[in-house]
Amino acid sequence: MSAKFGPAGNSDSFSRVHKSSLAAPKWIADFGLDCYEYQCGKGVHVGEDTAVKVGENARGLGISLSLHAPYFINLANPDPDSLKKTVGYITAGCQVAQWMGAGRVVIHSGALMKRERREALEIAKKSLTEVIAACDGQGYSHIALCPETMGKINQLGDLDEVLELCTLDARLVPCIDFGHLYARSLGADDGQAAFSRMLDRVAEVLGPDRASNFHSHFSHIEFTPKGGEKCHRTFDDDGGYGPDWTPLAAEIARRSWSPTFICESAGTQAEDALTMKQIYQECLP
Repeated sequence: MSAKFGPAGNSDSFSRVHKSSLAAPKWIADFGLDCYEYQCGKGVHVGEDTAVKVGENARGLGISLSLHAPYFINLANPDPDSLKKTVGYITAGCQVAQWMGAGRVVIHSGALMKRERREALEIAKKSLTEVIAACDGQGYSHIALCPETMGKINQLGDLDEVLELCTLDARLVPCIDFGHLYARSLGADDGQAAFSRMLDRVAEVLGPDRASNFHSHFSHIEFTPKGGEKCHRTFDDDGGYGPDWTPLAAEIARRSWSPTFICESAGTQAEDALTMKQIYQECLP
């Protein structure tokens, strides 16, 4: 097996030609890509018929699917009403994923809300335990939930925090957003040594089998010195934005790992995903 590559949602070039995501799987396959992350970041507003058709179109072309749950999930908020909403957002995402045949649902870790990091993480672990129970109760135990590393410094979700969340259950798959980690480290998490250290850490915590199939987001990120992530950029943007894809591609190829890489470039996500795939293939032994 090898790594898979695809876009988060639809590139500007797709949207200029197509009005419906029903056409996305064929467009992605024709583009030379392998996977597609359906975007429900602003809410789960897709009906069963559409979801089923997207899934059928993807399966027929060998495109694997994931889904991004709403951005406003906050596992670190202990308020019962907030947790109820979080459970609802995630189970609604799982329902659409089930209709589509998507195997993974990406979820945000949450905000600190002026709490110490350890306190926020303990709250998130309790919340995620309730989320898993709710997913089991509604028949979604076969869908992997993917807690995501976050890009703002005041958010829960550095690499170690996400990995600790993933130790709660074997179905949890880390969504390692290397752009976010680059931004929250103010550019420090970049280059071969940093990527090797991070991947070693994933294998140490989760074991080599789980580590080798992690989920990932990648894009160039602009950050600010105090806050971390500011915005997503494209590979063609001037300004020296990182992180650098080539050493990460080389490290994945060297390990013979098979993660899923979803490109989140701002408007050129399919084009940049193809560049990522081509560089990765050049790194294969």
